Amino acid sequence: MTILKLKPTGSIPPGFESEEGMLLLGGQGAAALVDEAGETPLFVYDAQMLRRRVADLRSAMPAGLHLHYAMKANPFPPLLALMEELVDGFDIASAGELAVAQETGLEGSRISFAGPGKTDRELTAALDAGVTINLESEGEAERALSIAAGRNVRPRLAVRVNPDFELKGSGMRMGGGARPFGVDADRAGALARRIISAGADWRGWHVFAGSQSLDAGAILSAQAETIELVARLSDEAGAPPPLVNLGGGFGVPYFSGDQPLDLTMIGNGLADLLAARPAILAESRFALELGRFLVAEAGVYLTRVVEVKQSRGETFVVVDGGLHHQLAASGNFGTVVRRNYPIALANRFSAAPAADPVHVVGCLCTPLDRLGEAVALPPAARGDIVAIFMAGAYGASASPSAFLGHFPATELLVGND
Repeated sequence: MTILKLKPTGSIPPGFESEEGMLLLGGQGAAALVDEAGETPLFVYDAQMLRRRVADLRSAMPAGLHLHYAMKANPFPPLLALMEELVDGFDIASAGELAVAQETGLEGSRISFAGPGKTDRELTAALDAGVTINLESEGEAERALSIAAGRNVRPRLAVRVNPDFELKGSGMRMGGGARPFGVDADRAGALARRIISAGADWRGWHVFAGSQSLDAGAILSAQAETIELVARLSDEAGAPPPLVNLGGGFGVPYFSGDQPLDLTMIGNGLADLLAARPAILAESRFALELGRFLVAEAGVYLTRVVEVKQSRGETFVVVDGGLHHQLAASGNFGTVVRRNYPIALANRFSAAPAADPVHVVGCLCTPLDRLGEAVALPPAARGDIVAIFMAGAYGASASPSAFLGHFPATELLVGND
């Protein structure tokens, strides 16, 4: 007989409650939201949790610090419309994201465009929309200047820098060493001089050293090095930057043992760094660019149990969703070792778990489609609703929704009345 060893799950984020055993999302029961959507699987985003997250972040950070939302984390249009009220700017990474931003009514002057492979078509669209282009190479700069001249527009250009340091302990390192992202720090000053002399609207620097760090000390260290770097580069360029985008890197606690980021430590430390910044940066604005940190905890993925089956002494709870919607929760997006996201039965949210752990698996014909491995859940039955938490970022938009011909998940923003 197989004895299945329980594997830990991440902690359910604070703020989720239940009523008569039913998980509440934006004040509504999960089952009622499924009925409203008409089907599962379903992503639900809680607007009030998003508002609280931004408010908490702003209260912890230095006054006057700008906040940009990285659309790649979640480009759902109703969510973007809400974020328009809450943040100072938006960062995009494709012409497709630009189109969504424009359809949502976002002004081009509030948008910056990063990405190492911008096509001429994308550069043209960004220039026409008045978007700031974060240049990733000298060649891209020349193409942007040429296209702008041909269209008789003054380009809004910033330089994305590949720094000579990285964000230690980050889940994904974006700077330091040889990278496809940004212009190496030893060439960035010269590029800034070039675009300024060409008459471009010089918008400043963008430095993104890494992402998904839960180490406040490492983030502060990277911010200190960033401020020192952009001061030196601004001296080389001969001009103060209107804006310094410090990047992000703020992580969220997905897994067992993860501890939330210490915002107070970062806010106090960053305030000290900005107060002591070099003179050439005295009039510069500073911004954080955050994606998952703002939206991850506000999202829940709901998927219905189709079957509960036994195989060689182990129990498999088979659901109608899977990695084609929630690739990250399956362990196939940005992780080396598969670990469990927070998971629960939405319709038995306060019930005690069964004695034996179970596997929660998706509907796809691949062994990779596993949303919960050896997890503790109350006894599950056909028709129950499984909730996967931390689903507000890199869910629907970062998963292979067309894989095996299954339909995309429905999305809802709730609690925004």
